[in-house]
Amino acid sequence: MFKEHFTEAKQLIPEIRKLDFKVVFIFLSVAVIIFLSVSFASPLFFYNTFGGDRYESRLYWFFSDGLLMFLASSLSVKFVLKAKLKDFGFTLGDKKFGFFTTALFLAVMLPVLWIVSATPDFAKAYPQGGIQVSESWYRFLLYEFSILIYMLGWEFLWRGYMLFGLKEKFGYYSIFIQMIPFFILHKGKPELELFASIFAGLILGIQALRSRSFIYAWILHWLIMLFIDSISIIRGQFQFYKIF
Repeated sequence: MFKEHFTEAKQLIPEIRKLDFKVVFIFLSVAVIIFLSVSFASPLFFYNTFGGDRYESRLYWFFSDGLLMFLASSLSVKFVLKAKLKDFGFTLGDKKFGFFTTALFLAVMLPVLWIVSATPDFAKAYPQGGIQVSESWYRFLLYEFSILIYMLGWEFLWRGYMLFGLKEKFGYYSIFIQMIPFFILHKGKPELELFASIFAGLILGIQALRSRSFIYAWILHWLIMLFIDSISIIRGQFQFYKIF
């Protein structure tokens, strides 16, 4: 029995040597980054370590997680993969296509978000920092800046590092590959948002690959979050939960 297992293990070695180092490293490093993210850069970690303030927990989450995802993936590009960041989408790429599709997606999404924001689940979920976000302009701007940093790391990890890193091996299949963890990590969000994240992951992946840049997905995602928080605060303050 031992001899059979040993022989089988020996047969695996040539197959392992055939694996593409870049692809294997990207898959493993993304897994490690998400492990660190969930374990040490989450609201739960903040609550267990520092206390139960909702607003501060979200600031911690957005700043620490955004920096973790961006720095870990970009340093991997530079020092492990020995590549240029622009080859992973850190460039404006096709500016005409990028800005046009960003404006188009916003024109479609904002009316939809206005309608969805009238639902109870949406009102409970946003802004994620709680009522403190609306207590002053300083708190609101600091909170939205933290989301900007978070979206930098989030979008570079999926629409930069993973998407462009896997494109050479998998071509357009890389769009579907990066969509899956993007969708899974929306677990806990309102059901409609969770379902919509499937299509959002695909659309943002196509946009990034076509424009050769993750930056437009970063801008788009942050502007959508800014709009969501703003209309949630307005609806909450005026108790206006009607569509019209």
